[in-house]
Amino acid sequence: MTELAVRNRRAAAIAGLIALGTLGLGFASVPLYRVFCQATGLNGTTSRVSEADLPKQISGETVMVRFDANTQPDLPWVFRPEKPLQQVRIGERNMAFFIAENLGKTEITGRAAFNVQPDQAGRFFKKIQCFCFTEQTLKPGERVRMPVIFFVEPGMRQDPDAKDIQQITLSYTFYPVDSPAKGS
Repeated sequence: MTELAVRNRRAAAIAGLIALGTLGLGFASVPLYRVFCQATGLNGTTSRVSEADLPKQISGETVMVRFDANTQPDLPWVFRPEKPLQQVRIGERNMAFFIAENLGKTEITGRAAFNVQPDQAGRFFKKIQCFCFTEQTLKPGERVRMPVIFFVEPGMRQDPDAKDIQQITLSYTFYPVDSPAKGS
């Protein structure tokens, strides 16, 4: 085998490895981006925490939390917050309820995507429990009351970009799921 042939094979092998690596990175990019957003609060993404993560001190300061509920047009559900606005103490465990009702003639499974606005508040808004963590299946005419348990981290008032926030909007959009996940 000539020197040129060896170099060509080496270059082809390197190019193939780069192509495979790029393909693998493409598949991994969505979960990696999701983890990055949850860690940094980018794009209003909230963090999922446990009761043990509740702050030891509750601030005397408050912030208004506005709840927004939407459905995609092809999902025949009525979806709304039970109470659209809630004043909460920073650092305190809070609960809000949303109502969902299936107006369709068949059982439908939906999943809620969520967002927090302004974006800077996302990393300080912590969810302990949420209906958005799992798919929801409603029978025709079924109506359910779904909780979200959350708190706003006291560190928000020390952050230069978030310290002046007076209102946080937690927005959900329910969309239909083609086939429910096993165990939902």
